[in-house]
Amino acid sequence: MVAARTVTPDGDVILLVPGESAAARAAAYAQDDDLTAVIEITDVAPVSVPHRIRGRAWLAGWLTRVRGDDRAVCAALMAERHPVGELLGVHGGASYVLLRLEVGEISVDDLWGTDHVDPEDLAAAEPDPLVHHETEVLQHLASAHADRVADLCGLLGSREADGMAAVPLALDRFGLRVRFTGSGVSSFDARFDFPDPVADACGLRQAMRRLFAAAGERTEDPAENPADDRAGDRAGDRAAD
Repeated sequence: MVAARTVTPDGDVILLVPGESAAARAAAYAQDDDLTAVIEITDVAPVSVPHRIRGRAWLAGWLTRVRGDDRAVCAALMAERHPVGELLGVHGGASYVLLRLEVGEISVDDLWGTDHVDPEDLAAAEPDPLVHHETEVLQHLASAHADRVADLCGLLGSREADGMAAVPLALDRFGLRVRFTGSGVSSFDARFDFPDPVADACGLRQAMRRLFAAAGERTEDPAENPADDRAGDRAGDRAAD
């Protein structure tokens, strides 16, 4: 069981695993490049929706134990995203160890399709600025603003979605993805792109407000529907908290 993971600037994957795990034991005795491994990562939607798995990724490469000076560097990198001091033995004996996967091959199967990713592209990629806010914002939209999400069907043009349930499925700096489902009707996903990539919670608040306002114009006079602004504001507030 991997307790936490992060990626180095060079594109290596650092894993925090129990010291008694099979992976830790194997890496402890392996020589460089002797131990090959594959990591499977599953992305599950944080809201209740049919077919909740949004994607899977497989990273194959060479596994080694992090030792010496590298351990302090990798521990600091891990701690930037995960509170792992106790696990690493900062205040006592370490119960977990750090492993490094030097990535040689990456495959992805997600909402956009199936593809291979160059390890250099992984190294160059930056985390999405909304990655730590996505879960809370999607859950808030699903529980408190389901009607506003459903109104987005008005932006689908000729595609008919009236009467279908609409659930916010994914959120990133480029837009919001919604899954439309209904009894006896094939479900489908629709992506609503923001005019510009979102950089922070303030930008998300503005983008969501504009998106709901555009949907409101298709269903009724937006001046009579201030809920559009409130829904966008609250979604942004969730990200800002």
